[in-house]
Amino acid sequence: MSRKLLLDILSALLVFLFIYTSVSKLLDYDTFRRQLGQSPFITLYAPVIVWALPIGEIIIAGLLLYPGTRLIGFYLSFFLLSLFTFYLVAMLRLSYFIPCSCGGVLQHLSWNAHIVFNIVFVILSTIGVLMQDRHTPAR
Repeated sequence: MSRKLLLDILSALLVFLFIYTSVSKLLDYDTFRRQLGQSPFITLYAPVIVWALPIGEIIIAGLLLYPGTRLIGFYLSFFLLSLFTFYLVAMLRLSYFIPCSCGGVLQHLSWNAHIVFNIVFVILSTIGVLMQDRHTPAR
C-alpha cells in the first residue's frame, strides 16, 4: 500500500468520524446541550462547548481533506481525540454521574468500548502525523 493511499484512508476515516459526530450533535442539539450541562466537569463551559465542539470537528474534517492542511488536521485530531479519551477516563474514575453527550451510534457503546474506540482513532491520528511529510503535501 502506498504512503499516499494510507494517508488518504486515515484521513477519510477521521473525516467520517468527525462529520458523523458533529452532525449527530447538531441534529440532536437539545439533548446534546442538556447532557453537556449535566456533566460535572464542564457544566460552566457547556454553553461554549455545545457550539465549539461540533464546529471544531467540522473544521478538523475540512483540514484533513486537503494535503496542504492535512498535517494540522492530524495533529488536531490527535489532540481532540486524546482530550475526549482523557475526559472519559476521568469521568469513569471521578464522577458519580456520567451523562453521554456522544452522538449517533456512539452513544450506544459502553464506556469501556468508547474508550477503546477513541484510543484506536488516537492511534490512527498518530500514524497520520508520523507519516505526513512536514515539508510538502502528500501527493
